[in-house]
Amino acid sequence: MNANLADSDLALAIGKRLEARYRHIHAAMADLPICNPVLSVAATGFRAFGGRAFGIVTTPWSMNLVALDFPGAPPSAPAAMGTTVRIGLPRGRSGFHRRRARHHWPYRFLVAAFPGLEFATMEAALETAEEAIRAFFDPSAPEPPPPPRLVSIAATCCAADSASMRRR
Repeated sequence: MNANLADSDLALAIGKRLEARYRHIHAAMADLPICNPVLSVAATGFRAFGGRAFGIVTTPWSMNLVALDFPGAPPSAPAAMGTTVRIGLPRGRSGFHRRRARHHWPYRFLVAAFPGLEFATMEAALETAEEAIRAFFDPSAPEPPPPPRLVSIAATCCAADSASMRRR
């Protein structure tokens, strides 16, 4: 078997394994308010690149581009959990956060979307996941829009409390 085909098959298998793990997690989280009830879990576009499996994992609470080292491949450079690591992709270098979820091997992820806030159907989420994976791996793809600005809820609440205190 051709090495590229074997790597592609391994990347698809890793995506399916990750999907199964997130389905199990979703079963425990389904009633939480952060979950979009019209969405489920799906692994999209898993592929081999640079000794890793890359793909989009869509859940009812997030959509992430994930990077996992292939078993038996030289491991990625060590990085502390929670740090951001820049990984070169055909589209350019992207910042991935290093995590280890309970019952998961170490992985890196890049937030692509927050489905709880953005998608009305699973079909729309899957179309977005397919467009996103294509954008990261096709250097001729149009520039993706900037990621949504994340705002600290605590900072926003404190600022509002501070402003109301000044008015008193």
